[in-house]
Amino acid sequence: MAHLHSLRVFVSADTHKAAPPKSPIFSPRTHLKPNPSISIPRRNGPVTPLSQTQKLNLEVSPHRAVSAVRLMRIELGGAFADLLNEKGKGSGHNEMGYVERTLGFRTRELDDRDLRLVTDMVGGTVRWRRYLDHLISSLCHNENTFRTMEPLLLQILRIGTYEIVKLEMPSYAVVDENVRLAKVALRPGAGNMVNGILRKLVVHKENNTLPLPKVEGDDRTQARALATIHSHPVWMVRRWTKLLGQEEAIKLMMWNNHDPTFSLRANCAKGVTRADLVTKLNSLEVPHEPSSHLDHFVQIKTGMQVIIQAGLLKQGLCAVQDESAGLIVSVVDPQPGEVIIDCCAAPGGKTLNMASQMSGQGAIYAIDINKGRLRILKETAKVHQVDGLITTVPSDLRRFAKDCPMKSDKVLLDAPCSGLGVLSKRADLRWNRRVEDMEELKNLQDELLEAAST
Repeated sequence: MAHLHSLRVFVSADTHKAAPPKSPIFSPRTHLKPNPSISIPRRNGPVTPLSQTQKLNLEVSPHRAVSAVRLMRIELGGAFADLLNEKGKGSGHNEMGYVERTLGFRTRELDDRDLRLVTDMVGGTVRWRRYLDHLISSLCHNENTFRTMEPLLLQILRIGTYEIVKLEMPSYAVVDENVRLAKVALRPGAGNMVNGILRKLVVHKENNTLPLPKVEGDDRTQARALATIHSHPVWMVRRWTKLLGQEEAIKLMMWNNHDPTFSLRANCAKGVTRADLVTKLNSLEVPHEPSSHLDHFVQIKTGMQVIIQAGLLKQGLCAVQDESAGLIVSVVDPQPGEVIIDCCAAPGGKTLNMASQMSGQGAIYAIDINKGRLRILKETAKVHQVDGLITTVPSDLRRFAKDCPMKSDKVLLDAPCSGLGVLSKRADLRWNRRVEDMEELKNLQDELLEAAST
């Protein structure tokens, strides 16, 4: 049984009146029943407004607790499957705050290793969600047990299943840790369910008898099976199979499920060359290789957390930018003294890249309808020392073109798209309803164009 320690925290009367969290709007204990095993000793005498008792659990794995709560937030639209950093909006400290508000207790703070584990575990669990859910539902007593499962219990089972099947971690440790989390965060019965399902899974894994669907039957049935095995939405599988054929569709899904490769761009606006960036990465012992396409880019597969915590991004020495975005900028070929309009600019990676190549001369008008993301662009431009070149314009592009006609040397329009090309990096996009809606709209447009041409 995990132990809970009482930790007294003294706060002012003003602090005691806590504002509602800015986190996604959901009841953290949705479908969660009170856990009578979690109790906290109270002091003798009345509790004054100047004190409160905080629950601290030192036996629950902090990265598992954070991962479970973060996965709930992702599914409810309040977070993304992205990197955690040491400080700031996506920090481990903030995530522990969500854990306390959701589960009713804190664990020890996340260290560097925990931050990496959360990033890997959340990204992998989101990526393989359909596959994991199939395994879990197959091992439940009946389908209704899975369909009515409370959100937190489902996330704990997804984490355990991912650790056993995909990370191939020691099964005894995975079962023990996730059972403990379920018992403390929910109730003993939830821990028993986690124990039973994960132990069944371990037996199937060891005997190579995981309950997977067979790719057979008509096209629709085969698409459903492939969607489960490779953890993609059925509509994506059907679309890609129709366009590319089944063999190429499978290759594409396997590519999407690989661990992503990230690219770093050396910020030449600060005088940082690729050689300088390589020197920094060597000192941090981060594996890397130079881009074969772009002079200022370096590719990495691991070590992003190390780079973040070393402050390379915060200091503006480099930026995370995909090579495909860098190639677009190379086509624009920004020159000192030019006036460039960047349409749909936010979050501004290409804007910053173009500005860095203009030797402090010229102007870039960054237009976007999202004021919040433009504000981030403006702040980042200061860090990268290119803010003197960039003017942010919060506006609908159609209205701006009508109300503010202006001449420029070049215009860059990287229009919003479904994002299917970055599924390996944005694992959560494949389950995003907006992506499916955009694809359906594109299909409708194609059909209308085809009908018009005939």
